[in-house]
Amino acid sequence: MTTEPAATTEPSALDPAEKVDLWRQRFFEAQAAAEEFVLGEHGEEGLAAWIQANSRITAKLLQAQRPAGVSATDHFMTRLQRQLMLYDSAVTSEPRPSGTVLRNADCGILRYRKRAARAGVVLTFSSPCSYCQELNTAIAARYVEPEVTVSCEQAGDGCTWRAEPAQAEGEDAAGSPHRGRAGD
Repeated sequence: MTTEPAATTEPSALDPAEKVDLWRQRFFEAQAAAEEFVLGEHGEEGLAAWIQANSRITAKLLQAQRPAGVSATDHFMTRLQRQLMLYDSAVTSEPRPSGTVLRNADCGILRYRKRAARAGVVLTFSSPCSYCQELNTAIAARYVEPEVTVSCEQAGDGCTWRAEPAQAEGEDAAGSPHRGRAGD
């Protein structure tokens, strides 16, 4: 008596929206695992060191990837806007004579994490906002032109990022300013 091999079926191809969702999920899983590991093994000091290492690596990548004729500030703000748009954030960019304002009225990253928490995913941070702000201002400090200040202000389920000329010493800037490039 012969047995027939079990029928195998090829998985159907993912449509573009399914691919996007899967990449978001995989990135989220990797990020959450890294956060949990760093905090569990090294605590808040380890997380601060991880942010500094991540910002150093990202700033170097941005330097290598910057298109000719584009300022580091414009490149940074475009990258931040595109990152937020990956998660379907309600984000707009407002170029102004004094600099660029990036308004994130409804953060898709925050929305995505809230949905994951409702689905039972244990999150490392109650909100991704402070991590995102610390990481991206650290990247800006290493990458944008020295005469530029990048700051972020939280606003409900979103935030407002500003890239503006650095204020003179003694002036109080809104948000958490980071000026020019920091040492590697």
